[in-house]
Amino acid sequence: MKNNLVARLLERKRSKIKSLAVLLDPDKVDIETLPSFVQKAVLCGVDFFFIGGSLITHYRLDRLVKGIKEHCSVPVVLFPGNSLHIEPGADAILLLSLISGRNPELLIGQHVTAAPLLKRSRLEIIPTGYMLIESGRTTTVSYISNTLPIPADKPDIAVCTAMAGEMLGLQTIFLDAGSGALRPVPADMIRAVSKGVDIPLIVGGGIDTIEKASAALNAGADLIVVGNAIERDPLFLEGLSLLEKQERVLDNS
Repeated sequence: MKNNLVARLLERKRSKIKSLAVLLDPDKVDIETLPSFVQKAVLCGVDFFFIGGSLITHYRLDRLVKGIKEHCSVPVVLFPGNSLHIEPGADAILLLSLISGRNPELLIGQHVTAAPLLKRSRLEIIPTGYMLIESGRTTTVSYISNTLPIPADKPDIAVCTAMAGEMLGLQTIFLDAGSGALRPVPADMIRAVSKGVDIPLIVGGGIDTIEKASAALNAGADLIVVGNAIERDPLFLEGLSLLEKQERVLDNS
């Protein structure tokens, strides 16, 4: 096992230090410009690179992981859309259990298929309670997973679902509005879930402005995940870096 990222997240949570992850979709990344992007991300203080997508049409996980690790030591974490999205060269994998839905394949089925390969790998396995939150449109992950997201105005459902995931032994909770979401996860839902569980809380989807990122962090997200917004506006990454430092100062003051 190369890292103990869960322990790092827990320590940062106890110290009230926020974390930032950049999500890279293998179908959208330009391998040629990847080195310069990675170097910029490192300078901006990115804590994790997440790699994955709900629908990957070109398998380039190996090249993408290698390209990142050749230019930095920031942990590379797989964010798999299915059991085929496994690359042993990464540092860790979010073993996602879609606890917001009732599709058995994404609760345990694909995990069974992936288990032998994961057992042989040196990947750190991070059991994660994955929860889709309604965001104003049908997202790719909602369509592919064949599940209904939790209504955005039902924080009580989200809290009880997250609590059940923690009681089942999951090590992180991931609230996701989905790629291309019209609206991010509501702040009141993030706040409620953060108060309801003791494990690290990851929030992603629809975080495309500094204001939305700040709202998620202030509400209790321990780690925010951004992707599409950085692809559209590279300067967004610099703004997030400044925001993360500001939140750290405020939390420790």
